[in-house]
Amino acid sequence: MSTQLGVAGTRTDTVKSATVYAILVAISSVHLMNDMMQSVVSALFPVLKDSLRLSLAQIGWIAFTLNMTSSVLQPVVGLISDKRPAPWMLPLGMLSSLLGMVGLAFAPNFYLLLLAVVFVGLGSAVFHPEGSRVVHLAAGNRRAFSQSIYQVGGNFGHMLGPLMTMLIFLPLGQKGAIWGTLLAVTAILILLKVVPWYKKHLAIHNGMMQKRKAAGQAKAALAPKVVALALAILFAIVFARSWYAAAIGNFYQFYVEETYGLSIKAAQVPLFLFLAAGVAGTFLGGIAADQIGRKKMMLISILGAAPFALLLPHLPLAWVYPLIVVLGFILQSGFSVSVVYAQELMPGKVGTASGLITGLAFGMGGLGAVVLGYLADAYTLSFIMAACSALPLIGLLAILLPKDRREG
Repeated sequence: MSTQLGVAGTRTDTVKSATVYAILVAISSVHLMNDMMQSVVSALFPVLKDSLRLSLAQIGWIAFTLNMTSSVLQPVVGLISDKRPAPWMLPLGMLSSLLGMVGLAFAPNFYLLLLAVVFVGLGSAVFHPEGSRVVHLAAGNRRAFSQSIYQVGGNFGHMLGPLMTMLIFLPLGQKGAIWGTLLAVTAILILLKVVPWYKKHLAIHNGMMQKRKAAGQAKAALAPKVVALALAILFAIVFARSWYAAAIGNFYQFYVEETYGLSIKAAQVPLFLFLAAGVAGTFLGGIAADQIGRKKMMLISILGAAPFALLLPHLPLAWVYPLIVVLGFILQSGFSVSVVYAQELMPGKVGTASGLITGLAFGMGGLGAVVLGYLADAYTLSFIMAACSALPLIGLLAILLPKDRREG
């Protein structure tokens, strides 16, 4: 009997430690499509600025609406789904994004455009916490690496924004957004395959957790004050990264047009390089974090990016291209790691932790877009880029984070 129990325990441990790559790739591909649909919004900015005669402040409000819709609802969705996980919410969220794509293509004015953006934001708010839970279940003992695969999908989707501007929206205009509906439909079809696996393994995971609690094997939670301090530091780091990313993602294309005299199409190249390097950084940062630890990787990420951020506004054009690649790579190498760190701070609350960190990133980026848009209208884009270049220095606070806490 003891031998049988030992074999059963070994099987359970194997299931728990195995990484399910097929599911990770599937949910990462949906993340790519979700974030591509979000990228459609920012990719349309150069077109909408002329066709609807938008100010930089109005562009900031569009980014704010998208990001805050996602931000405010992500922790709420995560909290609800931690108590009552609902796999069916994944395809439902994609349906909301599909409606948003239709609205973006045909909105005749600024206010209907904002309404369409709300639908895109709602879809993203539903997807991210549930998607992170799927990753958590499929990760096995490679948490940071698995989260990086998931985040690479999203970063790759954002990376394609400048390419969409060049290849789709400049030639086709606003109505080119209708192609985004194909992304939503494809994502729904993939999710219809993922949801049954999710439901099955969610039940297995919940059963294992109940047995561990009954056997007294659950890891003791950290003191609430320690968790609160660590989360506050994480929020500060996310704030710094998100505001800086908002400055680059929303306004850098206009800055290089103004400063270096580039065309709209040529101005997409530095932005594309920044985002493409961020994809590679996200992937390799997850691998490194499983080896050297979450805290060290976050420190390397945001503090390592600081000198390059400070240099960027003061370089001749030829040096912008290589430096922005290095900057994007280092800055984004710690984002997926911060999500895993938060999940391990709050064991049993995967959706809430993921919603707080990724939702906060979207929200802070959206708030940053509005504030920076008004400042750019009031002052200059050069002032904004120079001021934002100091933001990564806030990453010094990561030194105060507690040591890694790996929860099984």
